Amino acid sequence: MIGWKEYFKDPNLTSLISTALSNNMELNILIQEIKAAQADVTRTKGAYLPFVTAGTSAGLDKIGRHTAAGAAEDNIANEIAAGQKIPTNTPNYTLGANFDWELDIWRKLRNERDAAILRYLGTQEGRNFMVTSIVAEIAQTYYELIAFDNQLSILKAMIENQKSALEAVKLQKANARVTELAVRRFEAEVLKNQSRLFKIQQQIVVAENRLNYLAGRYPQRVKRKSDGFDKLMLTNVNTGLPVELLRNRPDVRRAELELAASGLDVKAAAAQFYPSLSIAGALGLQSFSLQSSFTMPASLAYSAAANLMAPLINRSAIKANFQGASARQIAAIYTYQQTVLKAYIETVNQLAQIRNYGQSYNLKSQQVAALSDSITIAGQLFFNARAEYTEVLFTQRDALESKMDLVELKQEQLSAFVKAYKALGGGYNRNEGGSGNTPQMTVPKAAGTLRGGN
Repeated sequence: MIGWKEYFKDPNLTSLISTALSNNMELNILIQEIKAAQADVTRTKGAYLPFVTAGTSAGLDKIGRHTAAGAAEDNIANEIAAGQKIPTNTPNYTLGANFDWELDIWRKLRNERDAAILRYLGTQEGRNFMVTSIVAEIAQTYYELIAFDNQLSILKAMIENQKSALEAVKLQKANARVTELAVRRFEAEVLKNQSRLFKIQQQIVVAENRLNYLAGRYPQRVKRKSDGFDKLMLTNVNTGLPVELLRNRPDVRRAELELAASGLDVKAAAAQFYPSLSIAGALGLQSFSLQSSFTMPASLAYSAAANLMAPLINRSAIKANFQGASARQIAAIYTYQQTVLKAYIETVNQLAQIRNYGQSYNLKSQQVAALSDSITIAGQLFFNARAEYTEVLFTQRDALESKMDLVELKQEQLSAFVKAYKALGGGYNRNEGGSGNTPQMTVPKAAGTLRGGN
């Protein structure tokens, strides 16, 4: 339940994460998708409200005299006022407002609105999940980079020791105590480790550029502190019940919201089988001349109508829509179950990994200490002609590998803490992430049906 700034206390790492949450391209793309979902919510909110439009129009009518309407005009008094006949080309000026409202008696429109709200909240959880993933990936790569730095330092120190041993072996050869074979074996070992240096340096470049990419910036040196890596430890993970832990995961919450939204989609699709009631009306002014347009009540025009419509024949499209919504709801159920199962397994694995890596690191540290002492002992025995040069060579090689493995194991231990942060839901400030804030919305009642159910 703590934020990532409290979980990751390295100031260089927190600064890098803050930069990434502002500049990361994938996160900014997702922010725009959230805005699109928010616009869809606004659209569905207005669907169940009355539509009122207002405007004006002007036109010209010419009725053919050889038509029923034209013959009727010829047979009546062809005069609209004293001394003024009906013109052949009759203008038509209209100023008014139209009203149209579909009454949502079966909650079809409101269910569509609530489903859109749930999906919008789901996109919010998707953003939260991406924020957690970005934070975890940056932290994991950052600790890998520090591990490479420490491996590089260990390798350089070992190369210096091996160079000193090589010079000592050359003196032994000059005194005819060893052969050229010993000299060449030590030279080969030095060259092998020197070559290994460049491989680690390349890994450092790749790790730095990966961090720069996640931070949305061009390649540059990543500021970091590599000293004290062997004593580095993250915040202790205090866990509760597994079900409580899973509720902290944004992907589980998003799957839950999507499942609730799919249920509302089924209800909205079923409502299409029922009759729909709509009310329409118009009110305005209409005249054939601008001078008489505002003459009341002669120019006043209005209309009102109510329509009750129900599908009777050829309802295949409605049935197909309902069947599709039902199938998508079943798929959402499976997706939800799959997400919960995956989250549970990830949580159990990472918590076990923290415990096992901690014990493994303690034993590995004892091995490194024993091999470090054996290097000094092997060297003394060799110079006193009580050990072969191969024993010195193999002891140095084993000590180097154990130190490199210890650093790698420490990195895996830290990685386990990072993965546990992600598996447990990733504590963060919900206002952080991306280049824009999205408003919070009230969760429809349907979204809570799963929380207390089976």
